[in-house]
Amino acid sequence: MIIVTGGAGFIGSNLVKTLNEQGRDDIVIVDNLTNADKSRNLSGLRVLDFIDKIEFSKALDEGVFDSEKIEVIYHQGACTDTMEYNGKYMMENNFDYSKQLLHFCLDRKIPFIYASSASVYGSGKNGFTELPESEQALNVYAYSKLLFDRYVERFLHDVKSQVVGLRYFNVFGMQENHKKHMASMVYQMFRQMQSSGRIRLYQGVDGYADGEQQRDFIYVRDVVKVNLFFARNPQISGIFNCGTGKASTFNALARGVLNHFKSGEIEYIPFPETLRGKYQNHTEADTKKLLDAGYDGGFTSLDEAVAEYCSFLENSDGYLD
Repeated sequence: MIIVTGGAGFIGSNLVKTLNEQGRDDIVIVDNLTNADKSRNLSGLRVLDFIDKIEFSKALDEGVFDSEKIEVIYHQGACTDTMEYNGKYMMENNFDYSKQLLHFCLDRKIPFIYASSASVYGSGKNGFTELPESEQALNVYAYSKLLFDRYVERFLHDVKSQVVGLRYFNVFGMQENHKKHMASMVYQMFRQMQSSGRIRLYQGVDGYADGEQQRDFIYVRDVVKVNLFFARNPQISGIFNCGTGKASTFNALARGVLNHFKSGEIEYIPFPETLRGKYQNHTEADTKKLLDAGYDGGFTSLDEAVAEYCSFLENSDGYLD
């Protein structure tokens, strides 16, 4: 049995889909479908069972899964809204729940692969290497992720089973419709082009020209490949960046979307005052630790990934079959 928390979400559902393609359907999805739109992500998946997140947490406490043969837990479930300001809710979802899963896995020697976030690097002024001096949480979401990473690090020196944290950079791709305002910029740009024929980007800020802010954009297919690499190599533990190692501008991203439509223009809008001091103008994963661990699956080029994703959005309702 494989357990995927957040399996109805963006990355989790892509992971389950790939596992299905590899012949696996003995998968238990754990999620919260209060946002009913996420149920659409499940329609094309083959799974053993679905369990509500709260009921799953209770079941762990009650020992329901103690005798189950669990091959690996992919912990993709979290509150990912960086504009969520309810710190208690964020910490319960992203820290307390993650601790419960970690100790369940450690006690039973079950490989545990979980989603962290590049938001732990804050402004990025100290780089994007998996080191304490690079870390700087700018909001409660980032803090919840950073605190769990640091909690995990306390155990890494003597774990008897795999524990891997993946610091996701800017992921985009299929099955993110339900994320709405938190969906990737590729998705937002595509919908803007459909509705208005123009793409809106922020004007320059903090020394960056209009639309020249940079992010490490990574295709969801590549994120899944990294997860599966670690599952195939249970002898490896640690916290790793999950990005391409190459920063691209929002202008470059927009040009990729414009190329798909073969028309349109970019409009630069004022930078929101509410984001000042909380916005990453530049992210670029240091991938040395990931590559040194043996990952050799490569990364899809930005142009190829954007073209494929735009074509997918054009020819589908945004969901995998």
